[in-house]
Amino acid sequence: MKILHTSDWHLGRSFHGAGLESAQRRFLDELIACVEGDGIDLVLVSGDVYDRAMPGVDVVSLFDEALVRIRAAGALVVVTSGNHDSAIRLGFGARLMEVSGVHVRTEVAAAADPVVFDGGDHHVAVYPVPYLEPRMVRDELGVEEPGHPAVVRAVLERIRADLARRRAEAAEPVLAVVMAHVFAAGAEPSESERDLSIGGVDNVPVSYFEDFDYAALGHLHGRQRLAENVRYSGSPVAYSFSEAQHRKGAWLIETGAEGILGVEARDWTPERSLATLRGDLEDLLSDASHAAAESAYCQVTLTDAERPARALERIRGRFPHLLVLRFEPRDRQEQDASYAERLRRAQSPIQVTGDFVDHVRRRGLADDERAVMESAFAAVHEGKGDA
Repeated sequence: MKILHTSDWHLGRSFHGAGLESAQRRFLDELIACVEGDGIDLVLVSGDVYDRAMPGVDVVSLFDEALVRIRAAGALVVVTSGNHDSAIRLGFGARLMEVSGVHVRTEVAAAADPVVFDGGDHHVAVYPVPYLEPRMVRDELGVEEPGHPAVVRAVLERIRADLARRRAEAAEPVLAVVMAHVFAAGAEPSESERDLSIGGVDNVPVSYFEDFDYAALGHLHGRQRLAENVRYSGSPVAYSFSEAQHRKGAWLIETGAEGILGVEARDWTPERSLATLRGDLEDLLSDASHAAAESAYCQVTLTDAERPARALERIRGRFPHLLVLRFEPRDRQEQDASYAERLRRAQSPIQVTGDFVDHVRRRGLADDERAVMESAFAAVHEGKGDA
């Protein structure tokens, strides 16, 4: 069998205010091309199908369209829920969809009841483990120990028991593929994932998964290999500037009677690349080495000693897809009194105004600006005197 491991589609998400529907549709086009070109038998989606528990109608329609296209291209589908999904909403109609070859599993009770596929001379048992919120599932799993590792371990013990029984009864080899939405210890996170733990105490050891033939993990947005048979596919689209260097894609797993025959990367082409730029304004506007960023989504950090005038307008003149502008002046001493302390010490309205301007743009009032403010305050004072 040929299996495509994907996860973290986050349909409906935006990127610093920029809509991503077009980028997500581009990914789906490439996914379908991969299914057709590589002869994929099965597509896995390891959680976070949607970006929020209550996705918009257009977002649900997009997922529906994706499932129809995958099935029309010839592949079966297994989907499970992530921490961004509503398990109940995502799982609605699951029994009906199963008839059409789309297996949506979002219930903890069904985690040890695999979807079994015929590989000809072997079988592949896919165990979809939805995101396990410890407080919600501890009683159901009979777990007293707090934390995510405990509930994951309990579910995996059930899976191992079911797998042992199936292997004992089957005439042909049975391979086990576990889908799980977890934060595995030692993996590299991005800024766009929602924390599942505090201080790393809920990170799940990789060793929990190493005795299965393959673990198709979801949650982290960078594609990565934790062990030869334990991998994250990552998100298909970048959702933070910390992912600027990611190669987005999926893993193609080929199975046979001997086990996992190979795992290969499949890449998706981003609709628009990401660029993180840092430096003085004039340098950024003139440096030819930044030419590639002119068509990218940009995050720019200005390091000028003083906040340049019309910085946003000027940067967008060269980098029209600027999404984030930061100002971190070089060599600025952080020993200055806090803004609140400066307000308390202010002796006049003009000083309050000047401190505010300096706090916001990191540059005090220019002489002409101060003259305007003094004139305005004088006019207000005279008006009160006339009253």
